[in-house]
Amino acid sequence: MYAIVEIAGQQFKVEKGREIFTHRLEGDVNAELVFDKVLLVDNEGTVQVGLPTVAGASVKATVLEHLKGEKVIVFKKKRRKGYKVKNGHRQYLTKISIDEIVA
Repeated sequence: MYAIVEIAGQQFKVEKGREIFTHRLEGDVNAELVFDKVLLVDNEGTVQVGLPTVAGASVKATVLEHLKGEKVIVFKKKRRKGYKVKNGHRQYLTKISIDEIVA
């Protein structure tokens, strides 16, 4: 059984027991989260597609930790002008574990 869920503006394919990284979510470590924007549910071949969401479906998850992602280097240069700018960025992430899919 799997579901397509919208979490923090992004769509994820989730299954029970899977751990995923999302943009930083509100909630402490070990907090229970419920996501109601379920776009599709597949239950052993029976597919329910929402218009835009599946009525009565939700996904329950637990926050495992808050962390920062890998560093991304942003380098800008204009040739022959002496212009160089180097920036770094680390995205704030939340690691969640999918506990249950209610369809």
